[in-house]
Formats: sequence, structure tokens, C-alpha cells
Amino acid sequence: MKNTVLTLIACLFATLADAQTLATQDAAQELPADMPESMLAEMDSLYLDWHYRLLITAGEDCHASGENPAVSDSVYIDRLSRIPSLIEMPYNATVRRLIDQYATRLRNKVSFMLAAANFYIPMIEEALELYDLPQELKYLPVIESALNPTAVSRQGATGLWQFMLRTGKMYGLKQNSLIDERRDPVKSTHAAVRYLKDLHGIYGDWNLALAAYNCGPGTVNKAIRRAGGETDFWKIYPFLPRETRDYVPGFIAANYIMNYYCEHGIAPMENQLPDDTDTIRITRDLHFGQVAAVCEIELDQLRSLNPQYKRDLVPGTSGPCDLRLPFDLVTTFLERQDSIYAYQPAQYRQKRKTVAVSDGTTVGSTKDAVYHRIKTGDTLGGIAARYGVTVAQLRRLNGLHNNNIRAGRNLRVR
Repeated sequence: MKNTVLTLIACLFATLADAQTLATQDAAQELPADMPESMLAEMDSLYLDWHYRLLITAGEDCHASGENPAVSDSVYIDRLSRIPSLIEMPYNATVRRLIDQYATRLRNKVSFMLAAANFYIPMIEEALELYDLPQELKYLPVIESALNPTAVSRQGATGLWQFMLRTGKMYGLKQNSLIDERRDPVKSTHAAVRYLKDLHGIYGDWNLALAAYNCGPGTVNKAIRRAGGETDFWKIYPFLPRETRDYVPGFIAANYIMNYYCEHGIAPMENQLPDDTDTIRITRDLHFGQVAAVCEIELDQLRSLNPQYKRDLVPGTSGPCDLRLPFDLVTTFLERQDSIYAYQPAQYRQKRKTVAVSDGTTVGSTKDAVYHRIKTGDTLGGIAARYGVTVAQLRRLNGLHNNNIRAGRNLRVR
């Protein structure tokens, strides 16, 4: 009975995650076989934005150097074995190749991710603890998005955990013109942890669950069938899409580099994001510009703390929304909230709640309008001449399509 239920769940995931599966396969066809997409993303597009400006190269955790020291296989094996993990992290040539990528050409990315990790990893650890999942999964966003909550893949996967739209909605993440909760670090993390827990419930193996997170349960099930029913990731490895083959090794490499960066002469950037934050429930429309002006906080920091709001607008009128602020500004916001909402509303909240609509029979104000009672024998031309207007003006004022008029009705002449 249990196997039947799990099979049905797997089929459901395969259907609902179809778009995510196809997108991953399409991307894999375009990528080199040795690197996940997040590792190939250009620095210009991924980091040179407002989020990057909140990080500066002044980390003091360890001494930075421009060279990567030579490391033997035996040292790699020993270091990996020392990482406290429930998930199996074996060493092989593929894992070494991906570690070397992080330690050489991606050193700057690793510095950025180490700084970003100080802000994002604690909230990920809390979610993993809440759902009783292995803590080493906290580094999965390293290979998914390089810890950038606004990252968007070429296939449209978005956020720290790179949810496709369909899968995100399946786990309760809202998306519309103003909000994309796939970019919300807290909500997307809880959604991703629930998804990973469900996938592990299907396979009972974390490496297979990770592979399914990347390419979808349907693709993993197909690889298992092609491998003769094997349920070991390394045995179904040849039957998986190219990017998925390196997804689990990439996860192992990410755990390695986030634990042993100092040994490779990599120093974290200094994180300028606040150490302590809190959220305020917003029930009215609110623009970041209003908060920034009244509370004296930089717009860039507001955007960094609230990446889910795509247009700097918190649409509280549509339903309660959370605004994350530095902890020391929460009291300021509460004390000044009347001034915040009242600050230049015409500039920041321009949508009209009501608008007057013309019925098509009048033009301009009717306050001083002049009307003529049509009598038998009157013509539009005669009335126009009497009041010193043109026939075209009469037709426009009264919404007439021709010159036909009917006795007994009022005709506006001015």
C-alpha cells in the first residue's frame, strides 16, 4: 500500500513539474557537461546590481591570495569525510573537477557567496531544522542560484532555489505583476524544504532526491528504469541528463568549498546587510520610496531585504504583506507610519480608485450647457445657424452619427 501511494505521488510530481523538467533538459543541452548553469552565469548579469553593492571586499575571516594551492586526492577525501553530514558525500574525479572550478575561475563568486551566506544561511538552517532535514542541504542554493535571490535562469527559474513558475505555485508561492514569492528568501526556502522532503519520501535516498529536484521525478524514474531498477545515483548516472549528472557532484563540491575556502586562499566579502531584521505586516499599498524618505533608509537596502516586490510597491490592499526592515528601524516605522503613508501619495501610488466616465453624449463640462427644444420642421443646419455653431459641433456634442433629429427632444448647442 505504501509503495502504491509513493508511486502515485511520484506521478503527480512528474506531471506538475513537467515544465521544470523540460526547462532543465533544454538548458542542459546548451551547457557544457561539466558545470551547472549557476556556475556559468556571467558576473555582470548576476552580481553587478544593487544587491552586489551591499557587499565590499574587506573580509577578515582568512587571508586572501590569488593562487589556489595544490591539493592531493587524499586531502580532499579526508576533508570531505570530516564534514558532519547525513547525506553521503563520496569523492571522485567529477567532484574534484567541480571543486577546482570553485577554487580557481569562480573564486570571486565564492567570496560573494560566503558574504551572502551570513545573511541567508541562518534562515535556511531554521527551515531545515523545522522540517527535520539534513543541515548540509543549506548549501543547495549555492549551485542553484549562487545565493542570489533575484537570479533568473535562461528558462525562467527564479530565486535562491530556482523554482519554475508551475512548481512554485504548487508549493504556494504567489506570482503576479507586483510580487514574485519565488524571490522571497523565507517563503521560497520553506517551499523548497517541503519539496525536498516530499522527494525524499518518494526515493528514500537524498542523492536521488537531489537529482529529482534538478530534473524532475519523471526523468529520475526513467533513468532508474533504464539502469535496470538500480536506485543508486552513481549507477543511474549515465542515464541522467548531462547537467543532472553533475548536480550531485556539484552539491558535494559546494559543501566542500563553503567549509574549506580558507585552505584555498579565498576570503569572504564583508556583508553590509543588517545582522538583525524583523518583519512588519502591511495592509495598505506602500511604496519603498515612502519608507526610504521618512525612515531614512537606502532604497537599495529595502530592495535587498525585500526582493519579492518587483516594482518597489508593497500591495497591502490586495492582502496582508510582509515588509522586512533592519531591527533598529522597526520602531521608527511604527512611530512614523502615518507620515509614511501620507508622504507624496500622488507620486508613489498613482492608481485611481474611481474615475468619471463620459456617456458619449457630451464633451467637456455640462455646468453651462445650453439646450434647444427641437420643434417640427427644425433641421440640424438651421439650429446650427441660429446659435452660431457648426453642424459638426452639434453632432459631436450630442453623439449624432448623421443629421437626423426628432421633434420633442432636447439638443445641446453649447
